[in-house]
Amino acid sequence: MTQAELKLCSLLLREHFGDIVEAIGTFLIRSGPQPLRLIVADTGLLLDQVKKALCVLIQHNMVSYQVQKRGLVEYEGRCQRVLRILRYPRYIYTTKSLYGDTGELLVEELLLNGHMSMSALVRKVADRLTETMEDGKTMDYSEVVNTFVRLADTHFVQRCPLVPEGLDTPKVPPPPAPTLVLSEKDMYVVPRLNLVGKGKRRRSCEEEEDGEHQAKKQKQDGGSTEPPPDDGIYWQVNIDRFHQHFRDQAIVSAVANRMDQTSSEVVRTMLRMSEVTTSSNASYTQPLSSNEIFRSLPAGYNIGKQVLDQYLTLLADDPLEFVGKARDSGGGMFTVRGHLGPSRAHSLPFLPSPEVFPSRLRFGSRCARIFRLLLRKKHLEQKQVEDFAMIPAKEAKDMLYKMLSENLVALQEIPKTPDHAPSRTFYLYTVNVPAAARMLLHRCYKSVANLMERRLYESRENKRLLEKSQRVEAILASLQATGAGDTQLQDIEEMITGPERQQLDTLKRNVNKLDASEMQVDETIFMLESFIESTVRRP
Repeated sequence: MTQAELKLCSLLLREHFGDIVEAIGTFLIRSGPQPLRLIVADTGLLLDQVKKALCVLIQHNMVSYQVQKRGLVEYEGRCQRVLRILRYPRYIYTTKSLYGDTGELLVEELLLNGHMSMSALVRKVADRLTETMEDGKTMDYSEVVNTFVRLADTHFVQRCPLVPEGLDTPKVPPPPAPTLVLSEKDMYVVPRLNLVGKGKRRRSCEEEEDGEHQAKKQKQDGGSTEPPPDDGIYWQVNIDRFHQHFRDQAIVSAVANRMDQTSSEVVRTMLRMSEVTTSSNASYTQPLSSNEIFRSLPAGYNIGKQVLDQYLTLLADDPLEFVGKARDSGGGMFTVRGHLGPSRAHSLPFLPSPEVFPSRLRFGSRCARIFRLLLRKKHLEQKQVEDFAMIPAKEAKDMLYKMLSENLVALQEIPKTPDHAPSRTFYLYTVNVPAAARMLLHRCYKSVANLMERRLYESRENKRLLEKSQRVEAILASLQATGAGDTQLQDIEEMITGPERQQLDTLKRNVNKLDASEMQVDETIFMLESFIESTVRRP
């Protein structure tokens, strides 16, 4: 873990959970597994504060715990899981594009709360959707349940591990911390619930006070409500499944850039057929026959069986190796390769983030040409680089040395004699792709941290103006609800002067640019992380 990752984790935790949770999470990520006593002593926080912060982090899967041999419970921060906060908007947007507004709110609530039961989640989402509808219209629970079932069937949400039953025996003392287990066959099984009802709108202040008094009275009288039928069954977002979807989209875009739209649609069909049957970490999809692929093609594509076989053969013979041929039986069995390894680094320029190698804006298009040339040819002398890239000798030398100083390329010496005399030594330029990817990933983390700090600085500098704008908007909303006239509304709007409104517009525009930049850098981070993981996990 680098300092850039630690700084980014600290910023994300502080922005989403506050200073206390940020202090505990950063301490655990920096120090490794620690018992509760040492966490309290080293952070200087109260025991109750530490316990509550740990509960929040465990709720969101950002801290794990383990019981040691002596019965001591140690807590460990999960740096990679904290960094996934940066990708939350992308998860939500993907769900919206696939499952509409209902799916968007389901995933948003799960991300905000860490994990929830299905019954509570359905009720909350139905209430939120009802708030956005016109008066007199409500969202039925059954519609939300149907969308939730579709999310579970496609593995975008999954069950949380549970405490195994039958451990509470009077003779055996309970363990210091429970061990959570979950069988793989039950991970996506949706409980059968009879949720009947519709979403409710927010009540007025007086109704809320009456409801609170009734609830307190019922509690004092000893009345208790029955637990929901899915009590103890909690659900969470399957982040690996979202990453599999992002990876599949990147592969489809790469095939479209390399070949044509029809080839990418063939690959998209193969990925869609095996998205549930193939593990998120698998190197290859399940083998599919050409007959199965032909039957699953979209109706709009009028491709004959013979043309499809030609496309599959073309994809299998392509040096980028996105599609492989597993067997020849049944007209051929084909798979889609799910990740990039070092042997396929030459395919990186075709992926949707061409700025990754070697940062075109930083070094220029000619450096990018040299870098791609080294990716394809593996090892080249300086004179060969000049000839192949068609760049003058002086410029090629300067560019190679510039990239060498930034650790984007490496220089390998091959001596002819044992004395390593320069006149009798070959100097070959090459690219250590995993090392270059790690270096670029480190820079991406630093870039996101800088963008977040700049966004926070902009908001902090204009805090007074933002608070004033929020007060004015609240007054306008209340007056509109009571049916105030246009003159009265205009007087309230004029509380913000022209220069202040212009300053607000500039601030919103700058913040939106910074937000968009964070998401763009995160797309590059995802590509680099996927590549680095594939170098560790060989097929």
